[in-house]
Amino acid sequence: MTIKQWLSGGILAASVALSAPLYAQEQTPEAMIRSNITEFMADLDAREDYYANNVDELKKLVNESLEEVADFRYIGASVMGRYFSNASPEQRSRFAKVFRQTLIDTYTRGLVTFDYDELRVLDEQRPQRDEDRASVKMEVVANNGDVYPVSYSLRLADDEWRVVNVIVNGINLGLTFRNQFDQAMSDNNRDYDAVIRGWSPDVGVDELEEGGNE
Repeated sequence: MTIKQWLSGGILAASVALSAPLYAQEQTPEAMIRSNITEFMADLDAREDYYANNVDELKKLVNESLEEVADFRYIGASVMGRYFSNASPEQRSRFAKVFRQTLIDTYTRGLVTFDYDELRVLDEQRPQRDEDRASVKMEVVANNGDVYPVSYSLRLADDEWRVVNVIVNGINLGLTFRNQFDQAMSDNNRDYDAVIRGWSPDVGVDELEEGGNE
């Protein structure tokens, strides 16, 4: 499997988790993700050719779905890390919007390019340690048989579970993006506006090939 395919597989899994609305909040996080992956993928598979030829429509679907489940202010603050406190409210809001758009664009590409065989939520899950935090593990199975582990981190806010991070094959995407933001701030002499304008997250080839640790 190529690096591009590997990344697309991770993005596919992440996009399904983030794009499927988490209905019935009384369900466990695992049950919600399991049911929504089934529903979302059924719709995606049924209209595969249509979405492949109408990427803007798929991007719109992902955008609308993300509105229901992702707290981009929270995610943006996490990615900005130690630089968040000194950013202006306008810069924080602008980065959240830019970060959201880059995720939508990347997720959409992953949904239409990755050649997968199965997405499966694991039957064995770790017990929740906290009432407001949870993780759900699943796997992406490629057509060549390669299996890629994926772990979703969820946060309970305002009585709703939200996916706030994804770990793919041991690569913590939230931490990776935070490190990239930190590096961009160093490269741009801590110019927030320059970093936000040039934001284009990527996962290094070496990281993808070698995997990482949770």
